[in-house]
Amino acid sequence: MLNAVDNPALTQRKRYYERIAAYNLTPLWEVLHALVPPSPATPIVPAIWHYAEIRDALMESGTLITAHEAVRRVLILENPAVRGQSRITQSLYAGLQLILPGEVAPAHRHAQSALRMVLDGEGAYTAVDGERTVMRRGDFIITPSNTWHDHGNPGTEPVVWLDGLDIPLVQFLDAGFAESSDTDVQAESRPQGDALARYGHNMLPMDFTQTSADPTRVFVYPYTQTKAALLGIARSAPDPHFGHKLRYVNPATGASPMPTIGAFAQWLPSGFETVPYRSTDGTVFSCLEGSGTVEVGGKSLAFNENDVFVVPSWHTYRLQASSDTTLFSFSDRPVQQVLGLWREQKLPKPS
Repeated sequence: MLNAVDNPALTQRKRYYERIAAYNLTPLWEVLHALVPPSPATPIVPAIWHYAEIRDALMESGTLITAHEAVRRVLILENPAVRGQSRITQSLYAGLQLILPGEVAPAHRHAQSALRMVLDGEGAYTAVDGERTVMRRGDFIITPSNTWHDHGNPGTEPVVWLDGLDIPLVQFLDAGFAESSDTDVQAESRPQGDALARYGHNMLPMDFTQTSADPTRVFVYPYTQTKAALLGIARSAPDPHFGHKLRYVNPATGASPMPTIGAFAQWLPSGFETVPYRSTDGTVFSCLEGSGTVEVGGKSLAFNENDVFVVPSWHTYRLQASSDTTLFSFSDRPVQQVLGLWREQKLPKPS
């Protein structure tokens, strides 16, 4: 292969590139293949975090810094391929947050949207814009963009939940704002369960209107309801690619609970294997019940309760349930769909 020393044309180009660099110019033809690839070429890699292996380290953080001092005591789940970038996919952040008995994570708000999936312990609460909800294992809780929120634990045991935020997406858009409250704990302006009663039972207040771009007013989706819905549809034959899978929605509009993050729950009966599938939204999974394996990127990753794993964009994957298994997952699918970018491929069953 000729190099610039052997080829006068390449030498001329190299000198040209060096001259135009002074004007902050770059030739497109040298980078076009990377900017417009034939298919998604993500740097994100498949990865798994085994909760049983990292729980002690998470609990140790509680001896090193208080929730008040840390503001949010969280260990970030960083994708191994992009360490130091505080992301689990290109557009999403994930972390495990710990709050100990008697602690309060002080009230603040920010442009980033957030979700919580309770994994370990009970007795803590989240408050969103003046309404509290008790956090129970498997509950899906959201704090939409620019809503005041604080967390507290008046109970007797540590509580851990999975955080999911659109931090990398908001960071990419240079659209981040944040504000701390004058008080650590919000004053309660609505009784617990008020939002669910007003907006979560196929009914709405008489004067209420909302667009699909607005986040839901229902900020807690109890696991008891999620599990009942999944077992209800499990009386029918499972979908070969998903098993029994449902998406969380804003009940007022049918859109995603948050415009930037979609969330899903699925139930796989013991012994069930999904047919290969891939989509452009890199997806974070958490096992709420059961166990199994995910085959992705040439790897077979075994998961158990509370484990978290990530399937990168356009990576073909299969799920195999070793026992009756419930999975929670979230991705940036709503953003991709609004922009007309989202794509999926349901592949045939291997012969």
